[in-house]
Amino acid sequence: MATQTAVDTTWVIDPLHSEVQFKVKHLVISTVTGSFGKYEGQIVSHDDDDFDGASVSFSADIDSITTGQEQRDGHLKSADFFDAASHPKLTFVSTSMTKTGDDTYSLIGDLTIRGTTKSVTLNVEHGGQMQDFYGQTKAGFEISGTIKRKEFGLTWDGVTEAGGVVVSDDVKLALNIQVVKQG
Repeated sequence: MATQTAVDTTWVIDPLHSEVQFKVKHLVISTVTGSFGKYEGQIVSHDDDDFDGASVSFSADIDSITTGQEQRDGHLKSADFFDAASHPKLTFVSTSMTKTGDDTYSLIGDLTIRGTTKSVTLNVEHGGQMQDFYGQTKAGFEISGTIKRKEFGLTWDGVTEAGGVVVSDDVKLALNIQVVKQG
């Protein structure tokens, strides 16, 4: 009896049906949402229906950051924050993706921002798979987590006249990703 070997499957991000956002508290009373307009990534799975043990890689162009306010976007791209001129990309490379429930995973990997790499843990919810009108198999994921911006060299701080913090250290990540099966 022959044993079946698993064949790795590559899934590539569909940027037309995905979004990469971050949220950070401003003045501790409201939340500013930002996003990256240019990014790419892939998942390599060992089983078409299960992403346990899959490898994930992702990068975003810092220059594509937008918060809906041009002056703030310029400040975020400057040396005070992301320093897009010296560090044009943010990258993530997984070290593990472990199934935690029927449709949930824990994704651990190395996030590099501004030349600083730290291990982060993200929560992943697999929304399922579907074939689109063109016969392409797609899978959907919601990915969330929180990082400390100062750990990545994003240390700019402003203080209000009353002594309050202008920008929180905690940054919430919110990615809705659709991937397309290759081959």
